[in-house]
Amino acid sequence: MTIHGNIAANADTFVALRRDLHSHPELGLEEVRTSGIVASLLEGWGYRVTTGIAKTGVVGTLTNGTSRRSIGIRADMDALPIVEETGLPYASRTPGLMHACGHDGHTSMLLAAARYLAETRNFNGTVHLIFQPAEENFGGARIMMDEGLFMHFPCDAIFGLHNIPGFAENRLGFHPGPFMASVEEIQVTLIGKGGHGAEPHLANDPIVAGASLIMALQTIVSRNINPLDVGIVTVGGLKAGEVCNVIPERAWMTIGVRAFSREVRATLVRRLREIVHGQASTFGMTAEIVEVPGYPVLVNDPAMTDFARAVGVGLLGEENVEDLTRPTSGGEDFAFFLEKRPGTFFLLGQGTETDRKGLHHPGFDFNDRTLVTGASFWCALVERFLAEV
Repeated sequence: MTIHGNIAANADTFVALRRDLHSHPELGLEEVRTSGIVASLLEGWGYRVTTGIAKTGVVGTLTNGTSRRSIGIRADMDALPIVEETGLPYASRTPGLMHACGHDGHTSMLLAAARYLAETRNFNGTVHLIFQPAEENFGGARIMMDEGLFMHFPCDAIFGLHNIPGFAENRLGFHPGPFMASVEEIQVTLIGKGGHGAEPHLANDPIVAGASLIMALQTIVSRNINPLDVGIVTVGGLKAGEVCNVIPERAWMTIGVRAFSREVRATLVRRLREIVHGQASTFGMTAEIVEVPGYPVLVNDPAMTDFARAVGVGLLGEENVEDLTRPTSGGEDFAFFLEKRPGTFFLLGQGTETDRKGLHHPGFDFNDRTLVTGASFWCALVERFLAEV
């Protein structure tokens, strides 16, 4: 039986598992139930299981043959603080939380692959299946790295995928080099002087300064970044004051910064600091800046991208594999893994139906028809990467 046929024969089991995980979403570093299910299944299939990495992370290790080659495959497990609006029978049972990014699907397809690999053992070397917590908010990949992931589980290469709505169902998309943007948050506090709205000349209004700052920040990309490069500066939040007749003392701003190179990222942050302090000074006030570390640029290794693409062609045919011409400005903490090991991160299409909701939408649901394709790809990748030599 082919890989695809084997996985398809057990598809109902893993669709049911995926929907169970969807019903019980857990936030980053709190995936206790999810990681417990993952660990139990892996142990039952004969994996050496390690738990407690980054609190709720799980690694399942399976060795076959004599080769010292090893491969890592990652699935993320965490959900989001979003109120679900799908109306599905397996919708979230936890108020305010839902799997709005398809990590329930990522986890289930890797488990489906895990069972196949344990049953067939058609590879020579070691497989590390990495079930990672906290991709959405806390950089679970970085935490796992800090706790010695690759020291305890050496990987010659590492691979990951993400489902993507709006892309043809069961189609794979690959892009070598910089593929996803660096992401970080800049928190700004403007400190002026509060006062009565009837006497603005006796106060120093941080709201007015904030409004001017928002407009000034728009010049960073348009006047400091090469038009052929990409940089994004987003003022995502501005909070100040409560009533119309009181000028507050402080205003708070939250700013997102994204780039596809370290050089552009450095320019964005440098100019942001200069403009914040300059604008504050212009209005006779001070500013405090807190930089919240985010995710680095995700850079796919060209050789490993070509390798994974070839596996996709062999499994699905050239017509179902696409060379993506553009990177995506979304961020992904898989980038931390790729800073230390060669590998690639790619996309699995969820379908282009007009009513299919996008990632992080309260109406999003993972497309179960893609589970077999994702799991089959992982199995084919392992068998080819760890082929008998």
